[in-house]
Parts: sequence; C-alpha cells; structure tokens
Amino acid sequence: MPRASTSFEKAIDLLRDYYGREAQHPSADPFELILWENIGYLVSDERRRQAFDALEQEIGTDPDSILGATRESLYEVAKIGGMLPETRVQKLLTIARIAKEEFGGRLDKVVRMPLAQAKKALKMFPGIGDPGAEKILLFSKSCPVMALESNGLRVLRRLGFGREHKSYSATYRSVQADLKSQFKEDPDRLVQAHLLLRKHGQELCRRSAPVCQPCPLKKICSYYTGGRKLGY
Repeated sequence: MPRASTSFEKAIDLLRDYYGREAQHPSADPFELILWENIGYLVSDERRRQAFDALEQEIGTDPDSILGATRESLYEVAKIGGMLPETRVQKLLTIARIAKEEFGGRLDKVVRMPLAQAKKALKMFPGIGDPGAEKILLFSKSCPVMALESNGLRVLRRLGFGREHKSYSATYRSVQADLKSQFKEDPDRLVQAHLLLRKHGQELCRRSAPVCQPCPLKKICSYYTGGRKLGY
C-alpha cells in the first residue's frame, strides 16, 4: 500500500467534523479501566456499560469490594457481560487480588511509572496486553501515547500509515512508528482520536464491505484511491 498522503491530525479533524465529539470513557481510574476491559466478552459497548454500571452499583469497583463480594453476586453481574460469566468472575477476583497484593489496592503510582515499567505492571492483569496497557495509560491521562485497537488500526492502515506484517503486534508497532511526531501530546485530543478512529472502523471503515462513498476520509485514503485492491 502507498504511504499515507495525509497527516494524522488532518484525518482526526475530518473524523471529528463528520461524527462530532465522541463521549468520554466512563472512567479515568486505571483500576476501573482494567475492570472495564474484563467485564464483558463479545458484547456491545452498551451491554458492557450495563455490566460495569451493575458492578459499580451493586458491588463496587475497588479491590476490597470485589474481594468481599460473594461469588453469587459477582456471577449475577458477570452474566450481564455475556457468555462465560464464571470465567469473568474469576478474572474480577484475580484483578482485585493483584491490585491488592502487588500495588496496595491502588494503581495511581503504577500509571505514573516510566512507560516500559508501567506497561509491564499493567500486563500482570488478565486480558491486558500492550495495546490494552497503552489504552489504560492514555485514558487515565497518564501518558500521551497513541493507543489503538483493531478498528482504529485498520483505518490508519487503509490511510497508508505503517506496513502490513504477519503478526498483529508488528503491524500495530509499524503504524505507531509512522505516527511518531505526527500528533500533539495532548491526552484529551488523543483520547478523542482513539474514540473517533474506533467509531469510524465500526461504522464505515469495516473489515468487510467498507462503506466508502460517504466516508469523510476517502479523498486522502490510499485504500480508496487505490481502487480498494490494497489495504488492511
């Protein structure tokens, strides 16, 4: 695929003009962000939010509350988050134990560590790899890293950022390397970029049958201008 013919900032401005400002994530607390990632499985954002809200209201979103809850009450909450609720009950308990035993129940200091150390600590938790750790650091406003998820990564690859590799992680790093020095290190701006790219990948720039005609990025998109024959 040809290299990107536009700047990252221009692409985000076009998406913001098209979609408007995206709603913020329900929490900026790093522990709650880890819970958010694990509270649902293969469910919509709305269903995930329902499960998270139920956990917050009926049990609590701090390690002590989760460790003090009965498995039955955790199971009822986990059921809202989709299939395999028993697995998620165990994950919630594991998350709470790690936070309590390794970090004294709070992750504020963890996200203020140097980037490599912070990511290593966050990856101790279930379901958190490099992209997830970077998302937590971004959404907690601790580190201005351009965290991506699969939808956003696909959008940026189609625009021409980075190169395609056999492994997802290598493609992810390639796109991030291409973005280096292309964005303002403003956490609020980067959170919006993450959310807008995700929304665009879900609604128009889909993996299969992308809807290109109304796309606000089509004039600067290598995938579209190349006849949709190349791309991610």
